[in-house]
Amino acid sequence: MSYYIIKRLLGIIPLLLGITIISFVIIHLAPGKPTQLEMSMNPKVSYEARLRLEKLYGLDQPLYLQYTNWLKRFARLDFGPSLTDNRPVLDKILERIPVTLTINISSMLLIFLVAIPLGIRSALNPEGAFDKITTFFVFLFFAAPTFWLALLLMNLFCITLGWLPVSGLTSLDFEYFGPVRKAVDLAWHLTLPVFVSSIGSLAGISRYMRSSMIEALKQPFIYTARAKGLPRNTVIYKHALRNAILPIATILGLSIPALLGGSVIFESIFAIPGIGRLFYEAVMTRDFNLIMAEVVLGAILTMLGNLIADISYAYIDPRIRYRNEK
Repeated sequence: MSYYIIKRLLGIIPLLLGITIISFVIIHLAPGKPTQLEMSMNPKVSYEARLRLEKLYGLDQPLYLQYTNWLKRFARLDFGPSLTDNRPVLDKILERIPVTLTINISSMLLIFLVAIPLGIRSALNPEGAFDKITTFFVFLFFAAPTFWLALLLMNLFCITLGWLPVSGLTSLDFEYFGPVRKAVDLAWHLTLPVFVSSIGSLAGISRYMRSSMIEALKQPFIYTARAKGLPRNTVIYKHALRNAILPIATILGLSIPALLGGSVIFESIFAIPGIGRLFYEAVMTRDFNLIMAEVVLGAILTMLGNLIADISYAYIDPRIRYRNEK
């Protein structure tokens, strides 16, 4: 298993290099430059001033040279300055990480705490009343666009009923609250964003769990366990669930990039200062350094998520573990 993990980690290096090359080229081929956006509001800026600004940012160099310089900085974990405010890109990302982590970890906990029991309960009586009702509602939420659902819920709970705040992360007088009231205020503001960010995945994972559990309950070893007289809960939660949980391990691994990737849509709608909104702002302002930093971060997390999913497979299913050790 150790050899397998080391081999996979070493394989990340060329893959990451290829991702950075493709991303760098695509980003720079897109129309618009940071200098054009900065000076578009000032018609008196001369052509020479634009050239000096491009030289300052290194945008006057050939593309391969720009990439080489960026790669050298990246090797030192230096993503360079932001092209909009000249602040270090890493500082801007780090200050947004706690917000995005809080929202997405809360969403993942909600998803798995609700979706897995829901899928198991539906699989125990397929086509029953409970299964049909839950199937209808989960597909309804799964098909609903996130931005549309967010706006509807915002109109209902924030404007019509006034139960929840419309946007933001905290109240205006948050700094004057005590510790308990701060926690309550933060939870009050995050209730709707967490629900919106989790509802689509909750629907999908519950259906994956249902399908996988139905297949596991049809396997011969389940009939053998029942014939031996094992209790119903032992058959379901010890024998069937351990085999049915394999696809969920993959989904859990692939959910890791979302922990820091955030969501551009709901963070923009709810005016939440997270990583997703930062990425949206970077794209709109053509902040090449910030875009590349977030692309690389997402790529690394995706590859590590795949590795964690494979390792989880090996610990859940001994057959995979033995095959990897050979």
